[in-house]
Amino acid sequence: MPAQASTSRPASPPLTARQEDRRRRILRASARLAGRGGFDAVQMREVAECSQVALGTLYRYFPSKVHLLVATMQDQLERMHGTLRRRPPAGGAPAERVARTLMRAFRALQREPQLADAMVRALTFADRSVSPEVDQVSRQTTAIILDAMGVEDPTDQQLSVVRVIEHTWHSALITWLSGRASIAQVRIDIETVCRLIDLPDPAAAER
Repeated sequence: MPAQASTSRPASPPLTARQEDRRRRILRASARLAGRGGFDAVQMREVAECSQVALGTLYRYFPSKVHLLVATMQDQLERMHGTLRRRPPAGGAPAERVARTLMRAFRALQREPQLADAMVRALTFADRSVSPEVDQVSRQTTAIILDAMGVEDPTDQQLSVVRVIEHTWHSALITWLSGRASIAQVRIDIETVCRLIDLPDPAAAER
């Protein structure tokens, strides 16, 4: 495989209101098509037609289908985060709240399995050129978990735990989508990894 000259893209200027509206239409079209037929149903020309933008314009926003579907996942998680903020998990220890939050997010994805499969496949296929979009997905997932923990200024230990929880949640989603894990097993795995939240912070103990 030939080496890529560059894997990073320069930071884009903020979108205007019109550009943001266009981007939203593209993401909605992507989600609709994926929800109907999964990864293969998301064809860039059809996305352009459904969102009423020129094909060249679509490629300026999203250089490939993988870029588009990873951005679609970030958008879906952002919407979930808004819902979770309006109706946060009540009571319980942080580990319990995070487990309930992630299972709510999981059930939201479960309602549209073809969309979930398309987005997860895109994450799996993503190379370094998609790093900005993948980072956005990770940041959104981190924000959801930290909100459920009730933490605004996380320690390094807490961020490390959050990363492990993210990896487990993502892995559980993949195994469920592939038919290798039941919902019950997903819940057990999520609840198990969330217990890491209650572990003492070694750095705090040394102070």
